Amino acid sequence: MCNVIETAFQNAEEFGFRSGDIVQEWLWDDDVDDSIREKIEQLTGEELVDEDYDSAVDGVIIWWRDGDDEDELADTIVDAYAVLGDDGPMWVLCPKPGREGAPNASTVQSAAQTAGMNAATPLTVSKDWNGIQLRAFGKGSSH
Repeated sequence: MCNVIETAFQNAEEFGFRSGDIVQEWLWDDDVDDSIREKIEQLTGEELVDEDYDSAVDGVIIWWRDGDDEDELADTIVDAYAVLGDDGPMWVLCPKPGREGAPNASTVQSAAQTAGMNAATPLTVSKDWNGIQLRAFGKGSSH
């Protein structure tokens, strides 16, 4: 979990979202990276929907920062997964190590396991944010 794989998330395809996908965004705040949001919206051709969206979605991003309650993250993962279509991509986006709000490497892993999910190795998704893809236990890779 300590090593971060450097990758270029140029156009958001790496998230696994596709044109026409509805992507739900959880725990938005004014510190998020709007360029990530814009790239996802350009790729899907759809605006991101918030936590109050009450229909099934094709993908999820959860913005997470240190200092937020780990139990809340597990609950958010469970809530988000409940509206996520089969095998839809789910990502937790966290500030990179050394940035304000960067969580301990085990925090997301632990919350994911509590929620019945596996957390992948963090990937660089922007200058200040890493992305961690989550998969339900027993689900294979979609790539």
